[in-house]
Amino acid sequence: MASGIKDKVAIIGMGCSRFGERWDCGTAELQAEAFEEALKDAGIERKQIDAVWTGSGLDAVNTGNSAIPTAMALRLDGIPVSRMENMCATGTETLRGAAYAVASGAADIALAIGAEKLKDTGYGGLPTPYKGTFNDLWLPLGSAPAGFAQLAAGYRAKYGFSKEELKRALAHVSWKSHENGVLSPKAHLRKQVTMEQIINAPMIADPLGLFDCCGVSDGAAAAIVTTPEIARALGKKDLVTIKALQLAIGSGVESTTDQWDGSYVRTTRMAAKRAYAEAGITDPRKQLGLMEVHDCFSITELVTMEDLFISPDGGAVRDELDGFFDRTGGGVPCQVDGGLKCFGHPIAASGLRMAYEVYTQLLGRAGERQLSNPTIGLTHNLGGVPYLGIAAISILGLLG
Repeated sequence: MASGIKDKVAIIGMGCSRFGERWDCGTAELQAEAFEEALKDAGIERKQIDAVWTGSGLDAVNTGNSAIPTAMALRLDGIPVSRMENMCATGTETLRGAAYAVASGAADIALAIGAEKLKDTGYGGLPTPYKGTFNDLWLPLGSAPAGFAQLAAGYRAKYGFSKEELKRALAHVSWKSHENGVLSPKAHLRKQVTMEQIINAPMIADPLGLFDCCGVSDGAAAAIVTTPEIARALGKKDLVTIKALQLAIGSGVESTTDQWDGSYVRTTRMAAKRAYAEAGITDPRKQLGLMEVHDCFSITELVTMEDLFISPDGGAVRDELDGFFDRTGGGVPCQVDGGLKCFGHPIAASGLRMAYEVYTQLLGRAGERQLSNPTIGLTHNLGGVPYLGIAAISILGLLG
């Protein structure tokens, strides 16, 4: 039986570019910005890296469909580089590849990096690169706001919330992220908004208004991983290790049978159960110190609280309104850096950006937004749509 990789891999360096409308640079410069920070943080030279996993979700508007541009941009001469793509889970997938290489003994030190340059497309939302079966058969004329608005409808119908109750809970999700984003120097959007502004904003796809939808940004993030033994030999003292890395991908069964009621995301629940088992977590509501989840839309974050078994089914609305996920005074702070809502969603960078925040918090480096002594944190990515998609979860913690 598989034993997992708990505490077999340590993160010794991370980097994150500034997210936003980066008209001043291209994908290569974003990669370099994140990589140089990670390299400095790790205290190593690039020649010490044995293997690299690079992520780009939309190859048509970024680095192309090979790893060569990344090798050129980062001057990775002779080092094996592999390109990853797994929709919105691409960033976490690069970390999974690098971590598995280290855990298996195939590499001593490995790099995971994800970057996306979306603003140059001139398109208001995400481009549509997934041709063939996915778009033509499953999402003809579909859009992300519409798909997740349907999740909101299914959730409200199942638990009997009024439209006003759900709207106020969704508004709190966005309000919380903006409060936190103000304290994140690398975030795209750093402006406080009121609950009234959120509730009265223009409607995008009922019940999702303007502030319920994350923006489109450029950005990159990177992680350098090795074994705890090598990390110690490099002089690292407080070690952040990977407690779990799990991925679950749907087969479409939700949309082809009557077994799914549209109120939750099945793949997140599957990945969460595996991740908790791997990490040895029995009560995530009490054991987790912080979370960074895939808040592409406010309803996604709300439902994810139940899919991660933090809130009971139908209980996330009350937890949200009670401030359980707030940065100050909350039980399990969520989106401490502002999340996708304030960083935007450069697809391949998002998963690593989440890990960057957890890593920064665990090491006590988060400045004004620093939490009080967190020891374990979770990241969650959701790709595709609620009824056909990918869920990726990482759990990071200090090595005891």
